[in-house]
Amino acid sequence: MLISEEYSQLNARLHRDRPDYGAYGYLVAPVVRELCSRFGYETVLDYGCGKGDLAAALPALDVRNYDPAIEKWNLPPLYAEFVVCVDVLEHVEPDCIEDVVADLARLTLGRCFVSIACKPAFKFLPDGRNTHLIVRPHDWWLALLGLYFQIERQVPEPGGLGVLMRPRVNGDAAA
Repeated sequence: MLISEEYSQLNARLHRDRPDYGAYGYLVAPVVRELCSRFGYETVLDYGCGKGDLAAALPALDVRNYDPAIEKWNLPPLYAEFVVCVDVLEHVEPDCIEDVVADLARLTLGRCFVSIACKPAFKFLPDGRNTHLIVRPHDWWLALLGLYFQIERQVPEPGGLGVLMRPRVNGDAAA
């Protein structure tokens, strides 16, 4: 399961009530543009796109939006050469995190870039919980990602971690 109905509704409400929630995808647009150019990618999936700001910032690329809490973008996504998942994984329900990472690997034709916060957020869900449901250290995230991806590059970020990776193929051993 990727998300429970209850949690999807809580997130949809937060997106409606907070214009700033999920509204910063444009900040990674220069990195996405550069990596797509370097690897020759034309299709991008913004997995957990929030307000869709990454697609708006990259009109020259085929950026597909997916967010299970946003009605216009909640249909199952299509595969893409480059999958971007920024400020999303720490928001996933703990019982669903492995399914979500597996889904990222399934959808990635080339490479996947994730950026994960490793500290509590300043925002809270309508039920009072911190929006970062999973706060874990870098090593925990790298071990989980390594089950489904070959890590190419990791970049510590203030309070988090950025990772560029390729999906494992049958026969690949986990790191």
